Amino acid sequence: MKKSVDNRKKQKTFGDNVLEFNEWLSNSSLELFDNYRMNNPFSGKNRTQIQEMTKIFYNKYYKDYKKRILILGSSPARKGSSITGIPFEDANHLYKETGILIDNFYINPSSSNFLYEVMEQYGGCEKFYKNFFMSFVCPLGIVKTNTKGKEVNSNYYESKKLENALNNFIVESLKKQIAFGIDTSLCYCIGSGENFKYLTKINEQYKFFDKIIALEHPRFIMQYNKKEKKKYLEKYMAALKVSTKKEKI
Repeated sequence: MKKSVDNRKKQKTFGDNVLEFNEWLSNSSLELFDNYRMNNPFSGKNRTQIQEMTKIFYNKYYKDYKKRILILGSSPARKGSSITGIPFEDANHLYKETGILIDNFYINPSSSNFLYEVMEQYGGCEKFYKNFFMSFVCPLGIVKTNTKGKEVNSNYYESKKLENALNNFIVESLKKQIAFGIDTSLCYCIGSGENFKYLTKINEQYKFFDKIIALEHPRFIMQYNKKEKKKYLEKYMAALKVSTKKEKI
């Protein structure tokens, strides 16, 4: 009995694996073309602060050996997860929920607001993160400089050339994240359009997941269908209950 306990102590927790993955991302230097560039919070000017914050966060919610279901967005937003380094968590919510302060970055986008409502209905952050791990198909943000010289968000599927340039990085990233301790019987895809289309395509090739369930992006809901927010909340909850029921069987 003592031997098994000692072995468990040597085993990496789910959170340890996430932090190790973030360190790998910090060394991922991807040079893009034309007016595109990668936005890497783990190697930027706030690297030390983000390392401290992510360590506190993942030790709080993921310091165990439990398998999780993966929820994948497309890529981190320029003023969202590309700042915090934690998928779909904005600085204001992180401060409220964990006591972690990021100076001068009180950004509170509609996407995280909607997902926080999902978490609350599910039973709170602790219960939600116990069962799910949120990430991105492309785990680093992509920005481009437009014709006015302003940097704006971009997605890996914006052009075939960009998608091809990032394909190997995306596949390797998914393999590394699945190795955290992901339950591959099911995956949720945030974004029922191009993100779902691409994820389905590479899943057919690499057989990452048995099933992928598409969900509308929170930005689409909050910006264009806010009056129907209740309907989409119900859809999210019904979908998440699929994995909850499976866990109880």
